[in-house]
Amino acid sequence: MGDAASRFSSSTSALSSASMDIDGDTKENQKIVQVRFTTKLSLRVPNTSFSVPSEVTRFGLSTIINNLLHSKWAENGEWKTEPFDFLIGGKLLRTSLEVFLTNERISAEKILEIEYIWSVVPRKHEEPSLHDDWVSAVDGSNPGFILTGCYDSLGRVWKAAGICTHVLEGHSAAVTSIKAINSGDLSAEYVRVATASEDRSLRLWKIGANIDSQKSLDEFDYPRKLTAYKILRGHNASVKSVSSQPSGNMVCSGSWDSTINLWQTNDADAEGDMASIKKRKKGDAAAQPLVEGEAVSTLVGHTQGVTSVAWPENDSIYSASWDHSVRRWDVETGSDSWKLFCGKPLNCIDVGGEGTALVAASASDTTLRIWDPRRPGTLAPVYKFSSHTSWISACKWHTKSWLHLLSTSYDGKIMLWDLRAEWPVDVSDDSHEDKVLCVDWWQGDSVVSGGADSKLCIASGTFGEVMLVGSVWHNIFNLGGCNKVLEFSMLASNLQSLPHDL
Repeated sequence: MGDAASRFSSSTSALSSASMDIDGDTKENQKIVQVRFTTKLSLRVPNTSFSVPSEVTRFGLSTIINNLLHSKWAENGEWKTEPFDFLIGGKLLRTSLEVFLTNERISAEKILEIEYIWSVVPRKHEEPSLHDDWVSAVDGSNPGFILTGCYDSLGRVWKAAGICTHVLEGHSAAVTSIKAINSGDLSAEYVRVATASEDRSLRLWKIGANIDSQKSLDEFDYPRKLTAYKILRGHNASVKSVSSQPSGNMVCSGSWDSTINLWQTNDADAEGDMASIKKRKKGDAAAQPLVEGEAVSTLVGHTQGVTSVAWPENDSIYSASWDHSVRRWDVETGSDSWKLFCGKPLNCIDVGGEGTALVAASASDTTLRIWDPRRPGTLAPVYKFSSHTSWISACKWHTKSWLHLLSTSYDGKIMLWDLRAEWPVDVSDDSHEDKVLCVDWWQGDSVVSGGADSKLCIASGTFGEVMLVGSVWHNIFNLGGCNKVLEFSMLASNLQSLPHDL
């Protein structure tokens, strides 16, 4: 441990030097804290206590960990400095140790256990994909492509940044929501897609599942124009949101007419888009007749427009409305089994977190609220995040982490939240030049977003991948426990943008 001790001494000496005043004299009242570092990662430092200045921040602690790891792993290859975050009592450190201990009323006289985890890493911004109008909806649930809805009344399918493979034509007004329908059949020849529009209708589409292959891209001129195989009518006002049942058998839609309709996705009687496209390529301009579908049931209870719906489980639908309420609906009975009123019109909703049970929603203010319906006797949010400066337009839980979610706002920012911190762990304000209207995760580690600047933006990172340390590979995507995911190398941040004194 001699080399480790030497490197630690070097680190703490540098930190102590940083806390000297301009005359070169060490502050007389500087405090020292005894700490012990723990981790669930494969990269472990000596299990002993160290003395560190109380003014040290996570940046300084990260320097210490890197020096300690360098001494251990240097013999296997060159150690590359990596950023770390730190948990004390399950909370992320975002201040100096001294401020944190004071705020949490933790004694500095005892040895403080600090857990280190992978921190955010720089992300790569792809070239934006331009649209002809505002990008109002985005879906990244299928790893093979990205779906966007636009105010120009079109839906689009993107294989990657700048590569539009399909254009969905048929709506006569803005496409407000778009969703890939999960069929559960990985061998299916096509993927179904649902779109909602201000023209009061929904449409169902079929997209070839092999669009990711270069052969299919070369076979036809792209983008290909598709027509829907089914149109769904029944709402009396603009359809604001659509969501798919996990089984893929139905979709639900929320409308400004205050209702939620449920629709079958069955296309047994439809000839399908592929035949339609082939006929058009042969010069037949006649439009294929559309199969029209009626709602199989309607959920009634909201008194104003339904702005957002989510269908996380086959038997439960969640909705948000301008009547200030969030509701959970029983699909079989059609009744709301849980509801709360937050006092403000609601704009978006998503369900995720621990046990896929936490409800995140935003109102006509700057606060992202999260409720836990499992908590009896209270309707108060379990988390409230208020760093945006304008209305929050969308929120999205990560599909694999119970701790992380995204939010977008009219302030032009995308924020990444960690439930263990009071402030966002990343603020992206350089992707869009105007209001950000929608956001989703794509391929597990990328963030896709659309906005009033008519752009689809893709930011990719290394979320949950393996990292090479010297000549040793270490899997950093380790669940580590039955109900926590603590070891993510989060994508959505650029470490350079974070102040070193946080």
